[in-house]
Amino acid sequence: MSDNIIEDSNKTKPVLWVMLLAWLAIVLILGANETFAREPGIPPIPLLIAVVAPIIVFLAAYRSVAQFRELVLSTDLQFAAGIQAWRFGGLGFIALYAYGVLPGLFAWPAGLGDMAIGITAAWVIRALRDRPDFVKSKAYRAWNLLGILDLVTAVSLGALSAYLGIGISETITTFPMARLPLVLIPAFLVPLFIMLHVTSLIQSRKLAATGKSCAWVGQRILCGMEERTTHA
Repeated sequence: MSDNIIEDSNKTKPVLWVMLLAWLAIVLILGANETFAREPGIPPIPLLIAVVAPIIVFLAAYRSVAQFRELVLSTDLQFAAGIQAWRFGGLGFIALYAYGVLPGLFAWPAGLGDMAIGITAAWVIRALRDRPDFVKSKAYRAWNLLGILDLVTAVSLGALSAYLGIGISETITTFPMARLPLVLIPAFLVPLFIMLHVTSLIQSRKLAATGKSCAWVGQRILCGMEERTTHA
């Protein structure tokens, strides 16, 4: 990347953080007003919009805004994988099932899937550190695709359970996922995790297509003529 491109992407970062905070604030306000909550038999459309809309905006911005595109292409892939490590918190879904808050139909697949991605994130980070060319590997792309599949499956099962009112009993359904604080997971964290997976796949695809090799230079990974900044 040229110095001008790096400078433009650096200028974009503060704007991105402001947008993320604004997005979080909107979800909190809507969640406090129970905008996402729906009764059994009514499709959870507001919550599904909250999941899908940010991803559409992300993809549209990548295609149409050069500065944002360069920011995506310069994203620290170790950081992106590190954020996914927080998904080990999916253990909380299983705990909520044990306490009779969430149905097993949703809690077990969502919890175990998130935990699997969270645990293996450490392996991905280490692989990127030790073998920078791992970013172009099928294993790296498969891990990211599985991460997306897990999230899509969890959202689908949650929506199905909410729509049909499926649970252990009439009082144990996925309705808590549409209310604070749990609504932050599908309305904020899920699309954010998907964006990070997509970012990783975009970089992997570009590097694999060009055939450029990657190597560490100081605190950064250089992939041919393109630079990827990563943590020490």
